Amino acid sequence: MSTATDTKPARKAPAGERVADWADGRLGIYGLAKANMRKIFPDHWSFMLGEICLYSFIIIILTGVYLTLFFHPSMNEVEYHGSYVPMQGVMMSEAFASTLNISFEVRGGLLIRQIHHWAALIFVAAMLVHMMRVFFTGAFRKPREINWVFGFLLLVLGMFTGFTGYSLPDDLLSGTGVRFMQGAILSVPVVGTYLSMFLFGGEFPGGDFVARFYSVHILLLPGIMMGLLVAHLILVFYHKHTQFAGPGKTNNNVVGMPLLPVYMAKAGGFFFLVFGVIAAIAGLASINPIWALGPYRPDHVSTGAQPDWYMGFSEGLIRAMPGWEINLWGHTLVLGVFVPLVIFPLVLAAIAVYPFIESWVTKDNREHHILDRPRNVPTRTAFGVAWITWYVILLIAGGNDMFAQYFHLSINSITWFARIGFFVGPVIAFVITKRFCLGLQRRDRDKVLHGRETGIIKRLPHGEFVEIHEPLSQGQLHKLTSHQQYKPAEIGPTVDENGVERKVGALEKLRVKLSKGYYAEDSQIPKPTVEEYKEIQSGHGHH
Repeated sequence: MSTATDTKPARKAPAGERVADWADGRLGIYGLAKANMRKIFPDHWSFMLGEICLYSFIIIILTGVYLTLFFHPSMNEVEYHGSYVPMQGVMMSEAFASTLNISFEVRGGLLIRQIHHWAALIFVAAMLVHMMRVFFTGAFRKPREINWVFGFLLLVLGMFTGFTGYSLPDDLLSGTGVRFMQGAILSVPVVGTYLSMFLFGGEFPGGDFVARFYSVHILLLPGIMMGLLVAHLILVFYHKHTQFAGPGKTNNNVVGMPLLPVYMAKAGGFFFLVFGVIAAIAGLASINPIWALGPYRPDHVSTGAQPDWYMGFSEGLIRAMPGWEINLWGHTLVLGVFVPLVIFPLVLAAIAVYPFIESWVTKDNREHHILDRPRNVPTRTAFGVAWITWYVILLIAGGNDMFAQYFHLSINSITWFARIGFFVGPVIAFVITKRFCLGLQRRDRDKVLHGRETGIIKRLPHGEFVEIHEPLSQGQLHKLTSHQQYKPAEIGPTVDENGVERKVGALEKLRVKLSKGYYAEDSQIPKPTVEEYKEIQSGHGHH
């Protein structure tokens, strides 16, 4: 009799599982996924602004790769014999001819071109709005100052990437914009002509600028932006996501949904929604119809030549600036162009360093994961609105000819409006915004102490009519009272107990002045105290 026992062969793992096991043995992906795939993300509509930036950037990359297959970045002149009849026989650069070819002969080429252009506009717009959300809610505070700088660099690089891409077709509109930029470069003292010759490979327009802009547009700037984007997302994961104040939300936790599967499913659906909206806009609204403008010629200027909106304020600076010139030692310094050229990077630098300035003013070294309500930081909110107002005024100045045409106004009147508004507009916006925020703070204080107005009128026994107020829930009370109010800094005694005078530096005096400007009594309404709340709720002086 046989003593052998029957054994079942071991089940062979599926191919996908074997590949995953192989990868885990070399990369440790199981541990990485376990640590991060259940990461919690808070749920608020404003957090989707950053996702619009990410998804539009992905769309730009995908459509850009397709366009590079057919675009010829050359300024060599050719005679056009394509399918667009009105342009046949016209001399143009290969760049312009290949763009016409993409638009009229490549299958889906015009749609991809328009998706690419619209996605670029939406990317910069979403970046700006996203940064404004971060600014107004204080999400840039420690430990996220570096991430603010990364986001700022992405915004600036996105602007210049859009400008280089906008210039590649070598049409009359983009060529006028490049000529405008070249004029600004020439205004730089001493080195302006050298910079222009280097950039264009000779006298404008040269023969190399399309090829050079092409390399910068598809390699240099996107590569840097991709690195910054990866670093930005890594820091978002590392620092955990910010959240608005609410019950159960503290600096030490995040209340929301796990990344997998809930947030990933929502994010995936949102990506296709963004892609679909951009594709719909591209299919319905024409943008940059180069065939209606024709190829660029240095002796022609396109009627109504306007840059994309995100570069409009830089042109507005130059259009609003008086045409001042200074002649020194036989050389002309064109202040009407050079001064705006200096202001432009200074404004951008101020945006980049703002988190460090506010941190220096407050001397607050704690980590912040709870967001501010904009009304509770009136000075910061007022600064943000003042900047937006300044930006809009310069945008109007950058299109003064178009506003004059469409609204039947004097172009000189619009220019003087921009010149005056450049100084007055932000101040007025600052004052009004600050008063609005203080008014909203008073309303919140009153709501905490007296409850929510119900609209129900009650007559008391002695004949008085009063409105019934409904007490707020604990969650609402927490939302309205959880914010911190800083006290303005003080210089303190300048003489110690031994009578030795302490020297106060200029920077310290400046910090104290800024701190008082941010947090003095006229810059914030004191929160109701526990004693005030208990006294009101106990019925003293309360109906």
